[in-house]
Amino acid sequence: MELSQQTVAKLVLLGEMGSGKSSLVLRYVKGQFFDYQASTVGAAFLTKTLPELNVKFEIWDTAGQERYHSLAPMYYRGAAAAVIVFDITSADSLNRAKSWVRELQRQGNPNMIMALAGNKADLEAQRAVSTEDAQAYATENGLFFIETSAKTAANVNDLFQEIATRLPKAEAVPQAPQPGIVLSQGTQELAPRKSVCC
Repeated sequence: MELSQQTVAKLVLLGEMGSGKSSLVLRYVKGQFFDYQASTVGAAFLTKTLPELNVKFEIWDTAGQERYHSLAPMYYRGAAAAVIVFDITSADSLNRAKSWVRELQRQGNPNMIMALAGNKADLEAQRAVSTEDAQAYATENGLFFIETSAKTAANVNDLFQEIATRLPKAEAVPQAPQPGIVLSQGTQELAPRKSVCC
């Protein structure tokens, strides 16, 4: 497939500090997980290409701290997709995710694909948000919902794969004619040349 047909999609991750946004991205892009991941300051940028779908993600992992909230619009404006992440062990984390959804619905791109990711699914014994409640909220707001675990990698690839399949595909760009000689199929009579002598 030609490079001109590749879909390049800006994807932004939003959510409360500690919800595991950076861990999700690191697990997805590099296949790594660290028990103690430093908080993102501002935003981190990573890319990932899915050759089988001819999609390249430009992923912005935004800071969850309140003081960076005013900077967030510069990261999500123009985004093709957003993943709003919450921690299933914290009801407050889901409430914060809901405020991000409202913000995106108010100021974001109306064609943006939005996914709600309930992260830390490996901590089932500490669950504070039921799958049913999160799914009901996602359905009411037109979001794709999935539970993930950056630690075990459960559903991490599925999350991004589903977003990639929902992206509008890039149109094939018509190739401009290449410079060169155009030969016509018809025959033309050429005027006889006059010879010039010294």
